[in-house]
Amino acid sequence: MLAANVCSADFISQSRQPGLYRVHEGPTPEKQELLRNYLKAIGIGLTISDDPSPGEFQAIAAATKDRPDSQQIHSMLLRSMQQAIYTPINSGHFGLAFDAYSHFTSPIRRYPDLLVHRVIKAILAKSRYQLPILPIPGEAHAKLARRLEKSMALKAADPGHKPKKISLENQAWQAAGMHCSANERRADEASRDVEAWLKCKYMREHLGEEYGGVVSAVTSFGIFVTLDAMYVEGLVHITELGGEYYRFDDARQELRGERTGMRYAIGSRVRVQVSRVDLDGRRIDFRLVHESDGLNAKSVKEKSVFRDAALLGESDNLNIDIPTKRRRARIAEPLPRGDKSRAGATKPGKGAASPKSSRKAKR
Repeated sequence: MLAANVCSADFISQSRQPGLYRVHEGPTPEKQELLRNYLKAIGIGLTISDDPSPGEFQAIAAATKDRPDSQQIHSMLLRSMQQAIYTPINSGHFGLAFDAYSHFTSPIRRYPDLLVHRVIKAILAKSRYQLPILPIPGEAHAKLARRLEKSMALKAADPGHKPKKISLENQAWQAAGMHCSANERRADEASRDVEAWLKCKYMREHLGEEYGGVVSAVTSFGIFVTLDAMYVEGLVHITELGGEYYRFDDARQELRGERTGMRYAIGSRVRVQVSRVDLDGRRIDFRLVHESDGLNAKSVKEKSVFRDAALLGESDNLNIDIPTKRRRARIAEPLPRGDKSRAGATKPGKGAASPKSSRKAKR
């Protein structure tokens, strides 16, 4: 698949005809600085340059693969990169380290794939493909346009960058790339929304249950935890982390308790309880389960069993050692058969009616 996509991109580029490339640019200066601070804070000797290459990211990933926090480091490397887009301006694919890349074939057939097919057919037929009229742009189109304008402004600020005049045909292809990229974002958002609704519907039937999970994201207001083997993510609000003040470390991407020094970072293993599910808001809330919670629950349960056994006189069956004095005080001795003098009788004046008083009551 990768070879076919690279070959189709090279074929369109060599023909000098416009087409759509799958472009993945490197990290922005802001994300570069954030990644450098993070690598420095956790004590990694490697860093990235002002104009990083894919090899630098691969070197950091290879050098940290055996560390306990490797999952957190690799997650930060991925988050520092930008999202790929469709555009007629070939800038290469940073993540795959290709000079030219397109979507000629993929597991999911997309409209950009069909445009690439049509351009290649036109080149083979020694003609030029004309784009169809695109529909009116929507909200996703406007968001992507702002991002591209910001990217173009950064390139224009570079002294070595020479702006090129864009023809009307290239402008149409840029609009087509923006349209396809925006629809891709919209389709992804719709898929995530449906998945979130289904996960909420499923977890609503498991309120109060406990699961193990991994911290997948850390924010100033709490941690997001992904449950093991279920891939369900929920929020543990900062107020559920314990009775102390937690400070968010932006450089290390972690929450740290000021009194105990307890840390919650990406990749940390925790145990949580499903506390709330909002089906309309597509939101799942967890409560952090501490080890002391389990011990307290166990001790309370043992105390209740101890009390019940003492009252029922079944300590021998439950293998619970009850003090002798408590046992004698709470467990009555068995009475001999036929001995009715001790069967619950009490002296007169101690709350029980005497035979004379009972006869008077009958009269």
